[in-house]
Amino acid sequence: AMDGAPPPASPTGLSAYVAVSQLLGLTLLATTGAWLGCYRGGVAWHSPLQFNAHPLCMVLGMVFLQGDALLVYRVFRHEAKRSTKALHALLHGLALVIALVGIIAVFESHRAKGIPDMYSLHSWCGMATFVLYLLQWLLGCGFFLFPGASFSLRGWYKPQHIFFGITLFILSITSCLLGITEMLLFKISDSYSHFVPEGILANTLGVLLVAFGLVVGYVLTREEWKRPPLAEELALSMDFKTLTEGESPGG
Repeated sequence: AMDGAPPPASPTGLSAYVAVSQLLGLTLLATTGAWLGCYRGGVAWHSPLQFNAHPLCMVLGMVFLQGDALLVYRVFRHEAKRSTKALHALLHGLALVIALVGIIAVFESHRAKGIPDMYSLHSWCGMATFVLYLLQWLLGCGFFLFPGASFSLRGWYKPQHIFFGITLFILSITSCLLGITEMLLFKISDSYSHFVPEGILANTLGVLLVAFGLVVGYVLTREEWKRPPLAEELALSMDFKTLTEGESPGG
């Protein structure tokens, strides 16, 4: 495109699906807040309510922010690649920090109440997802954000990075669904089967989690919605390959 020309429009439908994903994501957070505020007493650190920071942090970090980090390359289609990479890594890093706060909350709450740790399926899946997510973030920064990895090494790792990124997003939502069910069975096991309002609200949160995951997944897997490489990125890519592999651009 000529200097000063407007960037090409987004592909048909992409903006609508991204908007729906953000609406679902904000509704997720509002529903989580409503559940904790109306039925679980709210959230407060260093108090009997400290545990409630756990579901809030996990939905915010491991679902909403992680989903948005995955969408970065679809939304920012015409910005510089390095800026897009930095935003992608920043959102994932912020998700990790918030998730870590949620993990600390549940361990401190359990210790204060004398509840054992890491015995449930939810805790196993959740902790495995967090550890793998941290590893994925570190490897992604090492391969793509910082100089050093060769062109061929980056090319080999990129499909693995994409696959595990989507896989970890699915695992995060699955862990949240397990956590919602576990919390309901602990808190309202006697009345859950009677369609009480808290159970319906929490089930609605689970449905919203699945819907958010489906919309984000659909955007990520539409081949025609992939971010097209800019002309200058193609030139830089060839220069980088020449520098790291010792090949000529036409080789």
